[in-house]
Amino acid sequence: MASSPKAPADPIDARLVRKLADILTETGLSEIEVEHNDLKIRVAKTLTAAPAAAQYVAAPAPLAAAPAPAASGEAAPAAEPQRKGDVVNSPMVGTVYLQPQPDSPPFVAVGDTVTAGQTLLIVEAMKTMNPIPAPRGGKIVEIIVQDAQPVEFGEPLVVIE
Repeated sequence: MASSPKAPADPIDARLVRKLADILTETGLSEIEVEHNDLKIRVAKTLTAAPAAAQYVAAPAPLAAAPAPAASGEAAPAAEPQRKGDVVNSPMVGTVYLQPQPDSPPFVAVGDTVTAGQTLLIVEAMKTMNPIPAPRGGKIVEIIVQDAQPVEFGEPLVVIE
């Protein structure tokens, strides 16, 4: 009888799960699922900003230097209210690209009218290209970032009016 409780656990091969996890790491995928007869194995990894944030440790240093000029107390706060319209912030840490390919025209330019859901730019994170859509329709007032610039989570990218 001791062998019958082990029977349901035997179909799951720990080596197979480890192999699937290695495939995730090698290919940059976030999940993989294998199904064979009655056995179904799904391996997924949770993407966190912690490893990528370590790559951009240098970015906070210039921001730390910013409070010195902000000692007047009004220079830094005045910069944010000057932006009229909705600011589209980066949803992740990564590298921003303003066009789909190096030789292609940019997705949008200042003065363009966009519709809700239209791709504004791409943020590459962990070798995955993530299109950043317009949250609403409107006119592009400002593109705050440069092409191939590293960005932090929550960093302003584009302003739509």
